[in-house]
Amino acid sequence: MKNDNAVVNSWNEWDQLKHVIVGVAENSNIPPMEPALVPKLTEDSGMKGSSGPRSEESVEKAKIQLNNFVKILNSLGVKVDRPTPIDFSKTISTPDWINEGMFGCMPPRDVILTVGNEMLEAPMSYRCRWFEYLAYRPLLQKYYNDDPNMRWEAAPKPRLNHETYKTNYLPNGITIEERHKKIKERDFILTEQEPLFDAAEILRFGKDLFFHNNFTSNIKGLNWLRRHFPNHRIHQINLPGDLMPTHIDACFTPIKPGVIIINPNRKISSEQRKIFDDNNWEIHEAAPSVHNSPPPMCYSSIWLSMNVLIINPKTICVEASEEKMIKQMESFGMDVIPVPFRDVYAFGGSLHCSTTDVYREGECEDYFPKQ
Repeated sequence: MKNDNAVVNSWNEWDQLKHVIVGVAENSNIPPMEPALVPKLTEDSGMKGSSGPRSEESVEKAKIQLNNFVKILNSLGVKVDRPTPIDFSKTISTPDWINEGMFGCMPPRDVILTVGNEMLEAPMSYRCRWFEYLAYRPLLQKYYNDDPNMRWEAAPKPRLNHETYKTNYLPNGITIEERHKKIKERDFILTEQEPLFDAAEILRFGKDLFFHNNFTSNIKGLNWLRRHFPNHRIHQINLPGDLMPTHIDACFTPIKPGVIIINPNRKISSEQRKIFDDNNWEIHEAAPSVHNSPPPMCYSSIWLSMNVLIINPKTICVEASEEKMIKQMESFGMDVIPVPFRDVYAFGGSLHCSTTDVYREGECEDYFPKQ
């Protein structure tokens, strides 16, 4: 039964959005190298060997675009909250390790998973993100106090000690072909020592959740979610083809009920595709980005063009320069809101990454009755 006074309610990626968290760029930091980052950075990445606070110029540019995004969301009738950044340049430690710096609080999508009336703090695999949840605690406390039915949960806090990561995962001399073989065989850097996942590994389709297994998640994390959400059906998705596979929302994106776009370089197996075909979901190859490379000092790929935010089944926010994606969304009958956002990419992603749902209208529905 829907609670009309609820503060927290979100079952999928497309129902009418009413309340959201948008990240902030303040105090953002480039973290030092650590085990989980090893396969994430290419040899020619400007991030490699860099650490410390991001430049004031880049922070100011990102702030302008994030604040403009907030104004756009407000104009669409969406309430926006912002996290409270801590000093992410501080050295942090546990009894197992020391890290000389953290990350930031952009993007929220990685940290908090909203399923129905629950907001769940994810057990992330990067040491630099171990304390990131603190930036969201003031908001979670407020939602908990204001909504008597809100469930505030946290997955087991991971130790992230040496047993969490495979040693010598990318040995000197490893070839591109050998790396692709590892990914095809689902051989990632994380062990099965403890449950691990970013919240951005999960897409919500009402009663069904889809979990992406990659560099920032493991099977123990999938199994933990299955135990935690026993009333949901949770499916594993693997999309080989990328040397640095991470979050699902830049490679497999629902647009509205019955329509999904997929990164053309990331193929879904016929076995994993069956549930979509059996339930009349269309899977279209995503339009290519207009850009040949991501912005400087950015962890993500050009496929952030797919990282769109759905306001409702007829309205969608797309990065303003991505003209091909805008045309594709229009071909699906969507009203497109162009949002300038490339200055934010380096801080952790695009429009979907930069948000976490608090409230969408609608209830838990079954979009995959044939299983």
